[in-house]
Amino acid sequence: MFALKKITMASLTVLIMFAAIPAQLKAGNEKQAISTTTTTTSTTASSEANVLLLRLNEIKAMDMQALNSSEKKELRKEVRAIKSDLKAKDEGVYLSVAAILIIILLLVLLL
Repeated sequence: MFALKKITMASLTVLIMFAAIPAQLKAGNEKQAISTTTTTTSTTASSEANVLLLRLNEIKAMDMQALNSSEKKELRKEVRAIKSDLKAKDEGVYLSVAAILIIILLLVLLL
């Protein structure tokens, strides 16, 4: 009985340590982050996002060699602004794998 408590406490401590790792460190790795988005997104926000994505595709399709350096610089600024706008409009909730494991483990232990 005492060994079981010891193992449980050790495993909970390890899981809490993994939960303390900031999600920003794993932001580049999309395989370990799960996004859950709400369905309350308005149609205007999604249409604006589609317009921004179309503009990004237009810029990617352009022949960059035909442009001079100042035009390229303006396009880079525009791409950065569009990407920051798209990130700002993202309304998802991100949970790390460790957080999901802790939630599942707590549910199993409590129920």
